[in-house]
Amino acid sequence: MNAQYILEQYKSAIHERDVERFVSIYDPNVHIYDCWGHWESKGLAAWQENVTEWFIGLKADGEILKVDFQDVVIEETADLAFAHCAVTFAAHKESDGEKLRQITNRFTFCMKKVRDTWLIVHEHSSLPISMEDGKGMFGLR
Repeated sequence: MNAQYILEQYKSAIHERDVERFVSIYDPNVHIYDCWGHWESKGLAAWQENVTEWFIGLKADGEILKVDFQDVVIEETADLAFAHCAVTFAAHKESDGEKLRQITNRFTFCMKKVRDTWLIVHEHSSLPISMEDGKGMFGLR
């Protein structure tokens, strides 16, 4: 297993709205800066609460997300790795697959190896900000 494997688990767990599998790739002491809702989560319990709310909302709306990574750069040593990339989240109707919307965020994942398993210890997502109005710019990709 390598750092790329963690990104694939991230992608498939979101698509399947599988909270347990999704949070299993995170360290118990994870620190996350997110550009949605609760902008900071410290610890796995706080992150799991946010993710559960997110996945329940998707299910209630009858939506699935397809996640795509672009421009992935991974630097990996024996015990530490980081990845930075653009991540596109595309919402589709679960019933017929119709694409509803999509956004692209910038992400950095910092991982460490714990008992031969990579875990995300820090995650940072962001959007570029318009200098004219101070709002996030979603449609740059």
